[in-house]
Amino acid sequence: MSIDLDDPKRFRTLAGQAHQVAMNMLRPISRKYDRAEHAYPQELDLLAAMIDGLSESGANEGAGAAGVRRDTGDPVDTGEGVRNGANLASVMSIAEMCWGDVGLLLSMPRQGLGNSAIASVADDEQLERFAGVWAAMAITEPGTGSDSASITTTAVRDGDEYVINGEKIYVTSGERADHVVVWASLDRSLGRAAIKSFVVPKGTPGMRVDRLEHKLGIKASDTATIIFEDCRVPKENLLGSPEIDAKQGFAGAMATFDNTRPLVAAMAVGCARAALDLTRDLLEQAGVVVDHDRPASTQSAAAAKLLQLEADWEGARLLMLQAAWLADNRRPNSLEASMAKAKAGRVGSDVTLSCVELCGTLGYSEAELLEKWARDSKILDIFEGTQQIQKLIVARRVLGLSSAELR
Repeated sequence: MSIDLDDPKRFRTLAGQAHQVAMNMLRPISRKYDRAEHAYPQELDLLAAMIDGLSESGANEGAGAAGVRRDTGDPVDTGEGVRNGANLASVMSIAEMCWGDVGLLLSMPRQGLGNSAIASVADDEQLERFAGVWAAMAITEPGTGSDSASITTTAVRDGDEYVINGEKIYVTSGERADHVVVWASLDRSLGRAAIKSFVVPKGTPGMRVDRLEHKLGIKASDTATIIFEDCRVPKENLLGSPEIDAKQGFAGAMATFDNTRPLVAAMAVGCARAALDLTRDLLEQAGVVVDHDRPASTQSAAAAKLLQLEADWEGARLLMLQAAWLADNRRPNSLEASMAKAKAGRVGSDVTLSCVELCGTLGYSEAELLEKWARDSKILDIFEGTQQIQKLIVARRVLGLSSAELR
């Protein structure tokens, strides 16, 4: 089975439509909601309705952040062909949307990262029951960042319900979403194997939004601290199997990241592309023309730097596509998902900051969106697992070592 990393023809129309939305709907309001932190972008309601309509018609091919799922029984299992599916469509469309604005993409109704969690681990009954919800994802705690296995939030079985207690911070769309996917431990003495995810509807007694964070970037997106105090949810709201499998360990919960990390890589790829495009235009206006047919050493320092940034960007983009393609073809992609996230997260920050430098005062001022993209891109190197954690995961996979053997 081989992979062709040209954009699949069947998704080019989708990507083109996403680019038009980014240019005509997101870019014009980008600065407005960067300044109006915590204000809900009402303009997104129309866009969300359009995406919902596409979903109902089956014409969206998986566009948006909501979700990606690996179906069973696909003919690809036999090695008879390849498939370009929802994962690839999602990363392509998200990259285009984030060419417009990352914070606004993260604010899209019913396109939350919690939706990807549901798509990744829910059973068929749960997929049907939670269809159409807007789900945030609550993992990070005050004492637990990228080491998701050490979370302290607990979920204790009590009859037909689970009782959740704990505190979650930096929950994207934590106030706006109508559901929250909460990661909690069924038994902390059993370690990471006991960690499960639960769908908690907004307004459930015992769950409250404690505060909204003021942030460096993605200000259009609300980021909340949520407290759970004896919060009861039906046992049916535990995603996937309630059984604690020590052999499987953390794999069930971590399957979520195999799907969401390529999506975050796509966000970084889109934001960095926006910075590169604008910087090239601004350099040309200043008389600096970038020639892709000549060696960098024969061009100006600014042109040579832009060529290097574009090469780094292309590497991140190809890793993103590879991780998504593997998921579509139901092949293990944990290594590739972390590689894509690590590369794109670093490249996103490097590209956007370098573009600010190349454009000097124009890059640093609010006259252009370059400074905003530099601020927005930093979170993409942090959430869904930091740069350092991704490199650790990659090292473990490459060397064949467990988390206990390589910490």
